[in-house]
Amino acid sequence: MSMTGFIAPLRLRLDEQALLSNWRWLKQQSGDAACGAAIKADGYGLGAAEVMRRLLKAGCRDFFVSNWAEARALESQLGEGISLSVLHGVRDEDMALSKTSRARPVLCTAEQIARWKAAGGGVCDVMVDTGMNRLGLDWRDDLVPQLDGLAIATLLSHLASADEDVELSRTQLERFAPLREKVKADRYSLANSAGICLGREFSFDLTRPGLALYGGIPRGEARQNIAQTVFPEAQILQRRRVRAGDSIGYNATHVAASDMEIAVLNIGYADGYLRGFSGCGSVSIAGRSLPVIGRVSMDLTAVDVTAAADLAEGDWLTLDYALEEASAISGLSQYELLTGLGSRFDRVWH
Repeated sequence: MSMTGFIAPLRLRLDEQALLSNWRWLKQQSGDAACGAAIKADGYGLGAAEVMRRLLKAGCRDFFVSNWAEARALESQLGEGISLSVLHGVRDEDMALSKTSRARPVLCTAEQIARWKAAGGGVCDVMVDTGMNRLGLDWRDDLVPQLDGLAIATLLSHLASADEDVELSRTQLERFAPLREKVKADRYSLANSAGICLGREFSFDLTRPGLALYGGIPRGEARQNIAQTVFPEAQILQRRRVRAGDSIGYNATHVAASDMEIAVLNIGYADGYLRGFSGCGSVSIAGRSLPVIGRVSMDLTAVDVTAAADLAEGDWLTLDYALEEASAISGLSQYELLTGLGSRFDRVWH
């Protein structure tokens, strides 16, 4: 809700206890390693500042964002013993901010290392690529001379396919583990949410969960232990009768087989409720499930409320959005389902 008291016709009901329970389970699975939190992409859509504030109270001390704009927005929460790492390193354009910030860069390239050293260095993190071929120094390179003179807080790598049962995760582990003997750092970190589920040998000194914090199921091992955290809710704009033979929505993808009642909701693909839910998504109220009818449009979605005579304009419905199930229905990844939730939602913590 805004300062003026305006209430948006969309809201995300965010479950604080689910968030904290998820982090505590991930921490337990991490063994002796510290358990951090990836809060990039505005806390995976929940709001990074609010996620960070809650996890700080639970005991989390290590946080990760993508870029310095994200880091700047969280600067006020960086007190003694709180670590914030900027995963994309440091560009020329970032140097002024990075040298005054309490956050630190995760240096990813030889150019970034040279830039950091030339500016006087300081504590940093370093990313080593062990098989994803995204960001990081190549694990096969002679890293010692490249990193000479750096004060490295954390040496990181990132698992490419930990959500699948493939050999690559073991291969990356075997490439990363020897770096502890070669590269001096205070801590070493490899595991994301799925990596935590692979076992404690992947944990090293620090784990970096993201998806599972917010209710995503990275692997089957987490299924009974991770709770849904995000519940999108939308308000009914209109209830209307549709006669047999009439079509509903763009391109007439649904034609009423008999007279029916629909509710038109104030939500659509501009809000992150994408067209993959057309004709297969559902909403719930008081234990009743109501199907999405026709094609999801930019700002509006229709649901069949024939069996819910009590629903009227202004009522709120909860979208069925348990991430694993919603991913299977829509064809979207669990990450897309979270980070695509737009700015038109009020974010309300409970």
